[in-house]
Amino acid sequence: MRYIDVEWIHDLEDEPFRLVSEIGDDDFELRKLEFFRNGNLGFASSESHTENTMLGIVEVPPLEEINSDNEFQGNNISKQEFELLWQKYLPASS
Repeated sequence: MRYIDVEWIHDLEDEPFRLVSEIGDDDFELRKLEFFRNGNLGFASSESHTENTMLGIVEVPPLEEINSDNEFQGNNISKQEFELLWQKYLPASS
């Protein structure tokens, strides 16, 4: 399992600027949070999701590959950091 926190650098109003993902050993997303500039939050898991947020249908590349694109700046985070964010923004799913 790995956990990443990625800033997406862009000026698009309807797209998230921050993506936080829990990624399984098969490199597919298990849970995801998307943060929007207007304060909205999107989430997705195998059990439920918000209207416009879904789990990815392709493998998540290594962080080094993500960061090789100038539009993205990502970091590895710990499971504990991910869980704290998940519980903070989705307390009913804890």
